[in-house]
Amino acid sequence: MRVIILSKFNLFFNLYKTIVLQKLIWKIIILCIGCIVFLTPARAQSTDSTTIQLSRKWMNAKAYALKMADLMPAENYSFRPAHEVMSFKEQLLHIADNMKWLSSAFLFSPGKKQVADTAKMDKAAVMKYVSDAYDQGLSAHLLLSQRQLDEVVPFFAGPMTRRQILILMHDHQTHHVGQLIVYLRLKGIKPPAYVGW
Repeated sequence: MRVIILSKFNLFFNLYKTIVLQKLIWKIIILCIGCIVFLTPARAQSTDSTTIQLSRKWMNAKAYALKMADLMPAENYSFRPAHEVMSFKEQLLHIADNMKWLSSAFLFSPGKKQVADTAKMDKAAVMKYVSDAYDQGLSAHLLLSQRQLDEVVPFFAGPMTRRQILILMHDHQTHHVGQLIVYLRLKGIKPPAYVGW
């Protein structure tokens, strides 16, 4: 009789431990899910496949431009192939300023439009400025919603969608990075291999 009572007690106790353990596991799972939901910063992130593809291309463009900036010796940053064109340094700063302007003025990207005094920047400062500008442009790719991309905004060349301005930012940097290749070649420096998609 005593054995039967002890075995029933053990059975009941084991069942109780199992139920308590299951409840504890569920509480831990719910707590983890809650932490993920409430502690993850809420931000609008693009689900537009074009901007996702363009953001990958943008990161490659950044790496390519910075490789060229690094290849040019600091003493040649003032080099200009002809009097009426920008120097190598001015080309890089122009690329960066355009990205900062377009992404902050039209694409909701946080950040400054440009730095007040770029004339005194050395090679390292120019490269950092360009890198930061590409990062600011990347945030524009990732933060815009489909609706925002399709919004038409006033632009000096006429009304454009934000998507068109994003693509313009790509086109502009490609145009000037292509010019940097010529500057490097004129100085006898082999440009880096092309990085596309």
